[in-house]
Amino acid sequence: MCGRFSLGATTRVAQLFDLPDWSGVPPRYNIAPSQDVPAVIRNRETAARKLRPMRWGLVPSWAKDSKIGNSLINARAETVATKPAFRRPFRERRCLILADGFYEWVREGKQKQPYCVRLSDGQPFAFAGLWDRWQPTDGASIDTCTILTTTPNALIQPLHDRMPVILGA
Repeated sequence: MCGRFSLGATTRVAQLFDLPDWSGVPPRYNIAPSQDVPAVIRNRETAARKLRPMRWGLVPSWAKDSKIGNSLINARAETVATKPAFRRPFRERRCLILADGFYEWVREGKQKQPYCVRLSDGQPFAFAGLWDRWQPTDGASIDTCTILTTTPNALIQPLHDRMPVILGA
């Protein structure tokens, strides 16, 4: 599961992910659900990558209320092809959600100890994500996204029973 993550805004992120429109993205070290996150989509005509802010918490295009996004911050990779909220985005709307670390909390007695998980070389990476566009009846459309999760690798397993799907540039 991924409930918080970080992204240091550096020129390295722009270089790694071939993002000419990176300027103006500030570093953030505690990105939470319902906040805007930097996501990358591909232009269907040119195949060029495009940076787009999206609200973290997927609101399916057919949803009546945006509050559903609060419970759809993560999607299990094993079931995205069959779950109604994720089927169409899985087929048509995949994205990269940029990060350089994520947080997991482990209960130790009565306390919860946070752990920041990063790549060993400190490089930025991307979470595999899905996105959708929701149109409220009384306002502008909102692009929203979710992070795909999977079973943990040997390093994450002591911290949590799920982990985000991590992709390189």
